[in-house]
Amino acid sequence: MGGRRSVLALLALLLIFAISAFVPVASSPGGAAVNTTGAYPVGVRVVAFSRGADRPLPTMVWYPAGPDAGHTGPGTASRDARVAAGRFPLVVFSHGLQSRPEDHVQLTTRWAAAGFVVIAPAYPHTKKGAPGYTRDDLVNQPADAWAVVLGVSRLDSTPGDPFAGHLDTADVVAAGHSGGAYTAAAMLQRGHSARLKGAIVIAGARPRFEFGGPPATMLFIHGDADPTVPYATGRAVYARVPWDKGFLTLHGLNHGSYLSPGQRGFNEVMTSTTDFLRWRLDGDKHARCSPGPLRTTFGPDKQLCG
Repeated sequence: MGGRRSVLALLALLLIFAISAFVPVASSPGGAAVNTTGAYPVGVRVVAFSRGADRPLPTMVWYPAGPDAGHTGPGTASRDARVAAGRFPLVVFSHGLQSRPEDHVQLTTRWAAAGFVVIAPAYPHTKKGAPGYTRDDLVNQPADAWAVVLGVSRLDSTPGDPFAGHLDTADVVAAGHSGGAYTAAAMLQRGHSARLKGAIVIAGARPRFEFGGPPATMLFIHGDADPTVPYATGRAVYARVPWDKGFLTLHGLNHGSYLSPGQRGFNEVMTSTTDFLRWRLDGDKHARCSPGPLRTTFGPDKQLCG
């Protein structure tokens, strides 16, 4: 998987993808048997960031590790393992209300194993156990998330840092679940960096912002029996996106059971999100075009898929 960037990535940026489709995808009991664990063992480190004295942002970073890290299965990682050879794109993942980054290791470790550096801050006023917890602080989190992306990006050029020379900082995807999905989507407000190439919005809440700025492809995932964030809310957010977008409906599923291995919908979520990252960050059109939820969700495109 090597250095990650190639002529293919440059060609993919020239392709015009103008299909916005809503195709419900049913979740079968076991899901499709798809290998989304990648080829890398996974390392994890914790980095301390902040955005002012009152906004500490301790951040877990999962990343592709070298072979001497030993075996790490899905959901596990080796603390401070050596980074694998090559440069790897960035994914910033935002946790939901009353949650923590480590609650989502089943997603983050699988994305890291597939070749991505996954950056997950713990937000000061919405994380589990936060003093002065308030959901109203969600509006401040998009700036927190971007501050952490910039902080991790600087490590690529910091002499002696384990990440030095290993980060592809030119392309970033934001992702999140529930309140974290709100955070990820809100990072795409007017004025956002052109480095932000897309977002994965899982069970996202109603926005208090307008999308704007450089176009960014967005993948929405929502259970149509969600009692916490109604399915109609997710559809309303989707309808406001002015760019290329796709919506993956998980029939009969709730707010987040599908984020656990062995549960209905888990394989579809992992397949679609991992393929989305490979498509948007690696320029891998085969990930976009191979049979599976992502191709179904975005619809066939003869120019792209040939």
